[in-house]
Amino acid sequence: MRQFTASVNPTAGGSTGVAALSGVAPLLREAGAELETEYSDSLAHARELARRAGARGRVVLAVGGDGIVGGIGGALSGTGALLGIVPAGRGNDFARALELPTEPAALAGTLLRGGPRQVDTIEVASAHGRTVVLGSVYAGVDALANRHANRARFLTGAASYYAGGLRAVAGWRPATYRVTVDGEELTHRGYTVVAANSAYYGSGRVIAPAARVDDGLLEVVMIRDVPRLLFFTLMNELKSGAHIHRPEVCVLRGREIRIEADREVFYGADGEVEAVLPVTARVLPGALAVVC
Repeated sequence: MRQFTASVNPTAGGSTGVAALSGVAPLLREAGAELETEYSDSLAHARELARRAGARGRVVLAVGGDGIVGGIGGALSGTGALLGIVPAGRGNDFARALELPTEPAALAGTLLRGGPRQVDTIEVASAHGRTVVLGSVYAGVDALANRHANRARFLTGAASYYAGGLRAVAGWRPATYRVTVDGEELTHRGYTVVAANSAYYGSGRVIAPAARVDDGLLEVVMIRDVPRLLFFTLMNELKSGAHIHRPEVCVLRGREIRIEADREVFYGADGEVEAVLPVTARVLPGALAVVC
């Protein structure tokens, strides 16, 4: 029977993480599993707690949204430790990519009996430092939108992302990017460059429909400079992934992507990292085992 250590930040996202765990915890214990809970006060603290628990051979449960899941998953990348996910955030995009259930009984069943699946992670390197994340690295208007969403006081979930997106697009000036994919350089002028391990970002938006978390590659999605009205149409098409069929969208694949820009442009990663370009994203194939 598996032994679990749940990592919860009681202040991040209010009480949603605590509530989500409270629905699953009794079911795990009733089945005979051992479960301990550790509370963190920051993402760095959560990473350290996860490493310690993983080193003791415990299944580390990341309880929260993509930020906490990406942070803990990144900390466990390459260690051989097993990650479990209890989705409890605004987006839950990596959990969505893994098709994890959210209903407590179904999720508990997966955590108890699901097999480990080896998935890729992303090493992110910039002047900000080095870290490892799970879902995607994005540079441009979406990073600015996520920055606004993270600072929203009265909106939650998809509504905060939508409002953040409107605010970001309204003031956006297209940037000229230099994008290097596996050593091949190209120039791109537009709204964003996304290096995606997962198909989803921004609370269920299908930014890279062909992305797979275990194929050893990153999907590079670039949205060119277009009139704002057309850009809003493209944003709406992110619900289904239909945007990739438009000529204004370029999609490439690679193992290492370097993104630079002609002015100060923010990039983000899994909803948490906020820094300024340039940045390099490199896939780490099969570096993390996740209960699925």
